[in-house]
Amino acid sequence: MHSIHLLIILAPLLAAVVVGFFGHRIGRAGSHWLTILAVGISFVLSSIVLYQLYWGGLEAENYKLYTWAISNEIAMEIGFLIDNLTALMIVVVSFVSLMVHIYTIGYMRDDPGYQRFFSYISLFTFSMLILVMSNNFLQLFFGWEAVGLFSYLLIGFWYQRESAILANLKAFLINRVGDFGFILGIAAIVMYTNSLDYVTVFANAENISSQNIEIFSGISWNAMSVVCILLFIGAMGKSAQAPLHVWLPDSMEGPTPISALIHAATMVTAGIFMVARMSPLFEYSETALSVVLVVGSFTAFFMGLLGVVQNDIKRLIAYSTLSQLGYMTVALGVSAYSVAIFHLMTHAFFKALLFLAAGSVIIAMHHEQDIRNMGGLKKYMPLTYFTALAGSLALIGFPGTSGFFSKDIIIEAVKHSHWMGQGIIYWISYLSVLLGVFVTALYTFRMFFLVFHGEEHMDNKTKKDLHESPPVITIPLILLAIPSLIAGWVTIETVLFNNYFEGAIFVTGLHNSLQGLASEFTGSFNFLLHSLKSSPVFYLSISGVATSWFFYIQRPDIKGMISLKLSGLRNLLINKYYFDDLWVKGFAAGGRQVGYFLWKKGDELIIDGLIVNGIANNIRQLALILRNIQTGFLYHYAFIMIIGLTFILGWLLWYR
Repeated sequence: MHSIHLLIILAPLLAAVVVGFFGHRIGRAGSHWLTILAVGISFVLSSIVLYQLYWGGLEAENYKLYTWAISNEIAMEIGFLIDNLTALMIVVVSFVSLMVHIYTIGYMRDDPGYQRFFSYISLFTFSMLILVMSNNFLQLFFGWEAVGLFSYLLIGFWYQRESAILANLKAFLINRVGDFGFILGIAAIVMYTNSLDYVTVFANAENISSQNIEIFSGISWNAMSVVCILLFIGAMGKSAQAPLHVWLPDSMEGPTPISALIHAATMVTAGIFMVARMSPLFEYSETALSVVLVVGSFTAFFMGLLGVVQNDIKRLIAYSTLSQLGYMTVALGVSAYSVAIFHLMTHAFFKALLFLAAGSVIIAMHHEQDIRNMGGLKKYMPLTYFTALAGSLALIGFPGTSGFFSKDIIIEAVKHSHWMGQGIIYWISYLSVLLGVFVTALYTFRMFFLVFHGEEHMDNKTKKDLHESPPVITIPLILLAIPSLIAGWVTIETVLFNNYFEGAIFVTGLHNSLQGLASEFTGSFNFLLHSLKSSPVFYLSISGVATSWFFYIQRPDIKGMISLKLSGLRNLLINKYYFDDLWVKGFAAGGRQVGYFLWKKGDELIIDGLIVNGIANNIRQLALILRNIQTGFLYHYAFIMIIGLTFILGWLLWYR
């Protein structure tokens, strides 16, 4: 099996290298077939690994391939941890990546950077695979940073656009903020355990939790809380949690296939996966879990609200990603790590589907992305319509779809998190995830109705050319629509209630919010019926859809009046709570001003002006003065010598 594990990672890497260096020789067809074959191999082998682990009786494996270096008895190794968590993640990553690769053939067919794009997305897939398969923090950090690097290249793929360059720079820099916290967390782990290996670190978790750390004199913190919060700061950057979220909507400047890959199965899910993998650490710090819960709750609700005022179809879906990542983070905050991974899986399917459906619409509309300029596309693009409908229903958590099961179980997990008590944090988080259901349905079907229903707002030329996308685009939509609808049905019992993550995820008895739910679970259908009776998810989602239909189809004139009445709130949402201003005009511009001040006053005035040039100028002035003494007359020199001798003798006589 070791060779299979290695091939899962190496196949996309080798294909990316060949296409990157020799793409001009093997041509477009050779480039896409090679990368698709490589990712297809990764998917098939990943599926075999998953089957063998869960159904084939194969034990989880943790082994090293080789030792890269040893420093102060700390081994820096390359190795793999292959358990049920890893197996599920690599199947999801490779499947979604495969669909995106196939879709790219149609979407990027006329782009001059065709081969380069296929090389980049294969490298992106390789980075995510090595991240989730790692068994130590060094390899984890390598995959972590590699994902960030290739996202920079992909977001700025159309580098001729200034907006794309600004977007990839924003993504790169903001992720460095999160990664700074992440590497500090790893450094703290090494300080306490003298190891980078997961197993060794997890075995010392209790010892770390019993210690305190004093960062500032007289102020002491629990060491485990500090470690976990630092690690979570890294997750906030990668998984776009407020306030480190502002890069994600701007990543829409990249081509649609990479938007789907970033938002669905790679990069943004890396932070969620990392916290779940680190559950043996987070379980020893309720302080860290509370921080995770608060950040997730804020992101789930308030980032979802921003989707209501978005008109760019890709940015609207991007804000839905922010909200759903908030839901996953909330699940992590109540120790429902398995539920977070479950929602990560279902979300990967329907979010990739929605992005690819949006790309299909964008192609048909000649790259128009404003939903206000669309309408009535149902009759022109029936396949795109029904697949987009499947993705939209899954996103809002409509009963029976995969999103329903994962979202409902998150809400139930929060409801049953009794270990938190009934304080303000509990109620804020519970209300946030509940209200988020309504908001999600509102903005999702606002987009759906404005794009596929209602009046046609496109020009005659665009309308004349409208038609369904080719099979290379629609086939991935169909293949993603299937798990978006049924994945929840067929996997909820296996993933959540059959000890699937036993040994991979650690939850203390006190924090096990799923324990009560497991005793009540009697099958997917009964769970659905029970949720319809007792859970408000269905009614909130239906209310959101009905509200959207009323405002955007039945009475579109009313929304204008409401906007005027709520102009203050609308401006707040349009300006995205001014987070962009905080980062761009605050930190970035402030940093530039500080740099300009240090350049002008520190470098030019003090260092160059006073020190370097100042000393030189003073010596020059002194030399000019002394030069006047050099007359060339002997009697002048004799007179100066007499004066000097007089001063010396006077000084000696005075101090004697």
